[in-house]
Amino acid sequence: MAGHSKWANIQHRKGRQDAARSKLFSKLSKEITVAAKLGDPDPDKNPRLRLAVKEAKSLSMPKENIERAIKKAVGGDAEAYEEIRYEGYGPGGVAIIVETMTDNRNRTASNVRSYFTKYGGNLGETGSVGFMFDRMGQILFPASVGSADAVMEAAIEAGASDVESSEDGHVIWTEFEDLADVSAALEESLGEAESTKLVWKPQTTTELDLAGMQKLMKLIEALEDDDDVQSVTSNFEASDEVMAQL
Repeated sequence: MAGHSKWANIQHRKGRQDAARSKLFSKLSKEITVAAKLGDPDPDKNPRLRLAVKEAKSLSMPKENIERAIKKAVGGDAEAYEEIRYEGYGPGGVAIIVETMTDNRNRTASNVRSYFTKYGGNLGETGSVGFMFDRMGQILFPASVGSADAVMEAAIEAGASDVESSEDGHVIWTEFEDLADVSAALEESLGEAESTKLVWKPQTTTELDLAGMQKLMKLIEALEDDDDVQSVTSNFEASDEVMAQL
């Protein structure tokens, strides 16, 4: 399914190899620590923490790293992180949402602005592109868990909003506030998901040619390489031929 591969590219570009692994684990640890600090340190009593731990496990983060991140919050020695969202346009008029966690608002704002400027983008005010996205829960299952009909039936029973199935797998959508409950129900019927997280789902997409995609990827990679940036979401669309050439 094109949408499935697009989402892999838009929300979490797994093409980044082992060099980015420690950086990824650092970002996951930060989310786990913040979730544990803001709520209960027991994942069973804290939906945000439960989702953060589940996502970390799906990305093969070692158990000891997860436990260390939770203990950091419980011990009271965790940094005071502020969650800030930035919005703007990239090359070709593509809408971009950047979610950050930072202990230095000025540093993060300066860095994000510089990336947009350097790589042909334009950072806007909060809300400048957010209206073009819906905050949704996204659950990914491999195609092997069952047929499209079986997964659709399980998703409806679990309270999901929509399902997209193809030979590449199943993408199940939920209202953002229902993600934890739907995920738990689907785990009972379908087993462990490949990924469970909140995402920004674009209402419309902007198609880019190869040159536009190359420019956009430079901006996205610069943003993702920043330690303060937790996620980067864009509403780009590109043909399979263009994606193959990247």
